[in-house]
Amino acid sequence: MLADKIIGQVDVALRTLFAEAHSTRPHPDADVAEADLNDTEKQHALGLMRVNHVGEVCAQALYAGQALTARDVDNKAALAHAAHEEIEHLAWTAHRVHALGGRTSLINPLWYASSFAVGVGAGLLGDKWNLGFLEETEHQVAAHLQSHLEGLPEQDDKSRAIVAQMQQDEMKHAQMAHEIGAANLPLPVKKMMTLTSKIMTTISYRI
Repeated sequence: MLADKIIGQVDVALRTLFAEAHSTRPHPDADVAEADLNDTEKQHALGLMRVNHVGEVCAQALYAGQALTARDVDNKAALAHAAHEEIEHLAWTAHRVHALGGRTSLINPLWYASSFAVGVGAGLLGDKWNLGFLEETEHQVAAHLQSHLEGLPEQDDKSRAIVAQMQQDEMKHAQMAHEIGAANLPLPVKKMMTLTSKIMTTISYRI
């Protein structure tokens, strides 16, 4: 029923934005020693990890929107599996942001709402385009995480451990989408996704 779906989506949104996320896997940085970071290095690491947390908020919204409008049962299951791992990423990044003495983005509700709308739109285009959007998103996120591995303070092994595991998971999600029939998105769409991501990362690094 439509009412049940709406209630379910509201529940996902509230849990993503306001509840503490939990990980079934150990945090990748659990056994890694905290580095001695100066104030500049700590603020930079904090900004990058805040960006990564925003990315996971957006991922939850995208998957929720895509799953809502996906038609194929197997595709819905694939989206649900990926979304579960993204919840773990949400937990890891939030914990690291707080450990660095910071806070998550003040405009997470806006990021969630806009990403959910994009996910619904992608799903309405049909399953192969829905999966294509998922695959391209994950490729871009993996590249973005690689830039963070290169940009984090060299001695910040805790943040690096989290980002490296997230990157592995995102690449698996992209491969999964490809294997179950993702369409190759047109180049202008990919470029628009890159531009949108750049705007999001620039703002969330600071706010």
